[in-house]
Amino acid sequence: MAAELTEICVRSEQVFDGVLLNVHRDTVRLPDGKQGVREYIRHPGAVVVIAQLPDGHLIFERQFRYPCGRVFIELPAGKIDAGEDIERCARRELLEETGYVADSWRHLGVMHPCIGYSDERIEIFLASGLRHEGASLDDGEYLEIFPMSLDEAEAAVLDGRITDAKTITALFWAAKVLSPA
Repeated sequence: MAAELTEICVRSEQVFDGVLLNVHRDTVRLPDGKQGVREYIRHPGAVVVIAQLPDGHLIFERQFRYPCGRVFIELPAGKIDAGEDIERCARRELLEETGYVADSWRHLGVMHPCIGYSDERIEIFLASGLRHEGASLDDGEYLEIFPMSLDEAEAAVLDGRITDAKTITALFWAAKVLSPA
């Protein structure tokens, strides 16, 4: 069945080469033999961290996101550098953004946030046994760190305060692995 749905690249061109994103326009052969055009963004990938404090609360961030023109509530996250191991990236991002290091790390899964126009993947990690060592934000990065319980976070999703897809997906995982059976 999957072969009946596959599109084959006939021609590919990069139409934009940016600092973070690369935009491509491909001509593809569709399953019925006709041709179509696919425009998409190549992204290096990212991580999101469910960071659980000793009291059970999770670490969240408030951060302004320019494309949407507003502040979002999110879990700590960041871009994977070229050739970087995904757990190393998660450790780096947690420390840089929140100032915490974790004794225990667990890879939970992966999500693809924008499959219609991007190849971005976001690796989901759970971090526990946290100790605060001090944040070192990237130049030009501004955010506010605060704790929230899983129940509060789930309520924030349902009432629209949390709309970020990676955070919602990671909270789905958090509910599975952190809630009593």
